[in-house]
Amino acid sequence: TFCLAVLPVMVCSGMVYSVLALYFADLGATTGQIGLIYTTGALSGALTGPLLGRFADRYGRKPVIAGAMLGFLLVFLAYAFMQHIQLAFPIQAVEGMAWAGLGAAAAALVADLTPHTRRGWAMGVYDRTWFIGWVLGPTFGGFVAQHLGFRQTFLIASSLILIGLATLLFWVKEPPRSGTD
Repeated sequence: TFCLAVLPVMVCSGMVYSVLALYFADLGATTGQIGLIYTTGALSGALTGPLLGRFADRYGRKPVIAGAMLGFLLVFLAYAFMQHIQLAFPIQAVEGMAWAGLGAAAAALVADLTPHTRRGWAMGVYDRTWFIGWVLGPTFGGFVAQHLGFRQTFLIASSLILIGLATLLFWVKEPPRSGTD
């Protein structure tokens, strides 16, 4: 169930990243600015990852994952309505934090949900979810962007994230942790 909840994030990531640089260029970004925009997201994630991991240890994996998914939803909506390329920098910073939160908490939740003897298998299934999303997403994103436009691509991605977030909130149960880890 957890993999079904995060699959929309992976599909949407593939959708968005297959066209995002083209969208930035369409808004007037130079090649150098596009590089700096992506650097902003990576730096933001690198700086916040340990803090978000600690938050996941202290308050639970599910709240951090839900926050990350909400972050992606807001990021994709912001891209859809963005009018100036300068806004891509703070949006990308939020996206970097969302990736850091998802990265810190998702694998930990998979480990928490899985018996010790099956964790390798469960991590493989979780990784497969990423790959499936990145197989489906770029094709779908390229098709939608070509036929409906960039902004509609981001709106569709936001809608899919909402489905994944609802799945996480209503059907994924976080097991109690002993606190001895």
